[in-house]
This record gives sequence, structure tokens and C-alpha cells, in this order.
Amino acid sequence: MILTLSCPDQPGIVARVSAFLFERGANILDAQQYDDQETGKFFMRVVFDAKGADLPALRGQFEELAKGFSMRWSLRDPKVKRKVMILASQQDHCLADLLYRWRRGELPMEITAVVSNHPIETYANLDLSDVPFHHLPVKRSTKLEQEAAIWKLIQDTDTELVVLARYMQVLSDGLAAKLEERCINIHHSFLPGFKGARPYHQAHERGVKVIGATAHYVTADLDEGPIIEQDVERISHRDTPAALIRKGRDIERRVLARAVRWRLEDRVLLNGAKTVVFTD
Repeated sequence: MILTLSCPDQPGIVARVSAFLFERGANILDAQQYDDQETGKFFMRVVFDAKGADLPALRGQFEELAKGFSMRWSLRDPKVKRKVMILASQQDHCLADLLYRWRRGELPMEITAVVSNHPIETYANLDLSDVPFHHLPVKRSTKLEQEAAIWKLIQDTDTELVVLARYMQVLSDGLAAKLEERCINIHHSFLPGFKGARPYHQAHERGVKVIGATAHYVTADLDEGPIIEQDVERISHRDTPAALIRKGRDIERRVLARAVRWRLEDRVLLNGAKTVVFTD
């Protein structure tokens, strides 16, 4: 079982949680905690073995303890895979990587659908035979109808997490609000930052020395959501725009994969505009 929690910090939280598990015959396998002294909040992730435990009963019993500490918490069985929907556009490198890792068992998830604003022929090089594919085209005049179809699909499939795998459509404020803490985006990030079309070409023209990528939660503020993971790579004057694109795709793939896996494994806890990530 995996227990995660956050609450105002005070003495005795670790002792009470540990005692709760001990009294029910649980064996703690891994425990991580963080006390944010700036905000006064406490965060904890505990993996424990409780053979034969009744999960609903365990949740009900923990609820009483949680109320006393004003906890925001989750308790779940990791053998039950989270349901994930992947949204993609023409660039398929992140989608291909997620599918590969899923098939290899690296990402413990159930893919409810792959949704794209482009037809399935766009992904002729990918094997999509074992996942439901939905083509939902969009243009400015039909954006709300297209998003309504996406939201209905999320509800019909009980999707828990939406991953924007280089999905090149900006979500409306309404859909972003509905998907709060349930939607991860991958964004190319540079110093300085380049927005709009052909960002790697812009980076080349400015002679940047580092390129990178950021995986973050989606919010109504475009590309301003809480950051989950980032990575960078040094480049030089020898790198052409094509080389930057190639290297950028590699960074985007691994950053997004790490962020998704950590979210699936209950390692990401929201801390205001930031996140606490208990890495493995």
C-alpha cells in the first residue's frame, strides 16, 4: 500500500502514522518526509506491507487520524493501475516513448485512450493496435465542442490522469480547471525562454548554450503550472537547428516519462505553486 499525506506541521505526525500502521500489523518498507519550514507544511509518503488488510476499512480508520491533523491524504493499492489518457498532435516522439515504456512495464498504467487532433495516419510509424484511438479535430470555431468531447471521454473511461504528449493545443480555462492536478504537460524550456513557433530555431539564432524541457501540471495560466521535473543539456555553436530539435526531443521524452512515472507512483504532492517530489 502507498500512503501519502500533507498537512500543517506539528509534533507527533510521524509517530502517530507509524503507530497506526504498527497497530494494524503493517510493515513499513519505505518512508520519506519533508517539512517545508517556509510554509509550515508537512509532507509524507509511506510504502507499507499489510497482508490481508481490508483497504476500505483501513481508509475509514485512517480518516479519524487524518481529521485530527487536517490532512490531505491518499491511501491506495499500487497493484491497481491508474487510468491514463494521452493527448498528442503531429510530433509523436513523446507518445512513442510513453507507449514503449508502458509495453515494457515501466509505467504502471492502463491507457484509456490516445486522443489526437490529427488522424491516425499521422502515426503510421507507431503501433496503436492495442490502444483505443480517437481523432478529435479542432479549429478555433469548434474548440469548445472538441473539448467537450474530450471531457466526456475522460468521464466515460474514468480517466484519472491526462498526459499532453506534445499536444499543441492550449486547453481552455474551463477544461484546465476540471483537470487540476490531473493533467501533465511537457514544455520545451530555455534560458532565455522562446515562445511561439520554431523555438529551437529561435534558440539557435540567439546562440544559447543550454536547452531543456519542463514537465508541469496544467493550469489556466499557460505554462505556469507547478513544476514536476526538468532537465537540460549543454550545446555549442556547432549545433544546427536540426541538432537542437533532435537533442530537445530526447530531453522531452525522458523528462515527461519521469514525471508521469512519479505521478503514477504517488511521488508528487502539491505544495502551493510548487511540488514536493519524493524520487526513488
